[in-house]
Amino acid sequence: MSNAKHIARRPREIAECVGAYLKEGDLDGIVSMFHPDCRIYFPPDHPPRVGLAGARQAFKGFIDRRPELKSRIISEVIAGDIALTSASWQVVDPDGGVLAEGQSIEVAKKLDNGGWGYLIDCPNGAPLTEG
Repeated sequence: MSNAKHIARRPREIAECVGAYLKEGDLDGIVSMFHPDCRIYFPPDHPPRVGLAGARQAFKGFIDRRPELKSRIISEVIAGDIALTSASWQVVDPDGGVLAEGQSIEVAKKLDNGGWGYLIDCPNGAPLTEG
């Protein structure tokens, strides 16, 4: 995926890249922002979505609407090729309706393309137990 259009050079840029792909209606681009071994806890009361197929499943319901992802990074801590981020976010449809929102916690990891991608994505905070 070295020819990806949007690459997160810092962990804090992952959401920005996901947002750009979401607005472009590019599901493959969104999936490229996730580590192949990722786990996505959304909705938080369901078992995690796993791997790139799980990332695709998590976003396919939003992609046709081409919504805007509004994300404000609260924290970014980097240790080598692993990072912890936290953000406040909303997904807003073109008419201004809020489709989803939350306070996220994510673990990011360096990807093969040199950018960063989500390894563990908890859009509504960490679940109490793993699914």
